[in-house]
Amino acid sequence: MRPPPSIVPGSVDRDTYLVLDDFGRVGRAWAETDEDHTSLDAVVTDLLDGQYRRPVRVIAFNTVEGWSRDVSEDVSQELRRRCADQDRGLPDSVEPFVERYERAL
Repeated sequence: MRPPPSIVPGSVDRDTYLVLDDFGRVGRAWAETDEDHTSLDAVVTDLLDGQYRRPVRVIAFNTVEGWSRDVSEDVSQELRRRCADQDRGLPDSVEPFVERYERAL
């Protein structure tokens, strides 16, 4: 019997970022995304563009190196930095996320 195909990208040695989104009464889920759109830059850009309803957490992992961690605090700081650089306010969808992790500092 053949083993089922892996959901982990084959031998791609790079960091992957995923967002846990809150869909209200429906619940929370890890947002589905294209494999090529899981970099830190792509996730931060999507957060700023309102692609997530109510982000709760961002995790990063690298299967080749064998690690994973919660990077929500780092992402919240990057969101704040990019908004300051672009002279814009935080989008309503990410403001609670950023404030939650700023309080954790």
